Amino acid sequence: MKFHKLMTLGLAGALTLSLAACGGGTTNETPAPAPESKAPTAESTAPSESAGDKYVVGICQLAPHPALDAATQGFKDALDKLLPGQVDIQEQNAAGDTPTCATIINGFVSNDVDLIMANATAPLQAAASATDTIPVLGTSITEYGVALGIDNFSGTVGTNVSGTSDLAPLDQQAEMIKEWYPDATDIGLVYCSAEPNSQYQVDNVQKYLEDMGYTCAQYPFSDTNDMASVVQNAVSNSDVLYIPTDNTAANNTGIIDNICRGVIPVFAGEEGICGGCGVATLSISYYDIGYKTGEMAADILANGADVSTMPIEYAPQFVKKYNPATCEALGLTAPEGYEAIAG
Repeated sequence: MKFHKLMTLGLAGALTLSLAACGGGTTNETPAPAPESKAPTAESTAPSESAGDKYVVGICQLAPHPALDAATQGFKDALDKLLPGQVDIQEQNAAGDTPTCATIINGFVSNDVDLIMANATAPLQAAASATDTIPVLGTSITEYGVALGIDNFSGTVGTNVSGTSDLAPLDQQAEMIKEWYPDATDIGLVYCSAEPNSQYQVDNVQKYLEDMGYTCAQYPFSDTNDMASVVQNAVSNSDVLYIPTDNTAANNTGIIDNICRGVIPVFAGEEGICGGCGVATLSISYYDIGYKTGEMAADILANGADVSTMPIEYAPQFVKKYNPATCEALGLTAPEGYEAIAG
């Protein structure tokens, strides 16, 4: 039964959703089953009046990447747990191509799906442009106000869009660099200029670093065609590099690693990038924010929850992690309190 039909009939649900607790950092590599702490209680799994209704959910993921893959898996696991056998998931991947996101989303709209899950900024922007009636939930979005062009964003979009954020505290990321390299002078901030959320992160991290006495320079690349030359320029003029949560960088960590390994430390905004080319990160669990997004979806589908009143949800925990291989190449020993990235 379609979501808008459920709203018309006014079916009430008794499904109580619980926040997905982060369980010790990002599960970017191989998403694990949801921990018991996420499982609904016996009371929350009681069937609602709408039990047995069928829903169609479209998932548009920007690109294949461990972080985004983990978020999608968490989303699907939550729906499978909360609405077992009731959700037909139509999952598509844009392979990193922004125009393809619009094509995928338009297909979902034409099929009149009950809900769209947009994994990353480009799918979210495409979904917000394509429909103002079908509920849209984003995940792996850094800052919704930036992504959707909302001035003075208050935390609730107020339209048919809500979701979860992958933003880790930027002041703490800056402090992490200070912890490892207190005597460094020049910090290079490397990011894709086509990603507004990357610009947002870099601008804010730069403010924090400059307040600490560092000199910062931004090194934006437009796409993979100029990435290597921009990274090489940043390496030549910096003591340390910082790369935010950036989808283009995440898909091309091999290029960055080939230039930086054993030469200069790279600090990253999330574990996937750090595992590919970085020294350390302050990261979240993408599986957990995906799972939370799935809980929000179940509330909308089964209980008729109003997406326009749902505030953006954030990860409750952040974990310091380091990459043993890159640390070894630079002769570094991780400070106390850091967990090794497996792999």
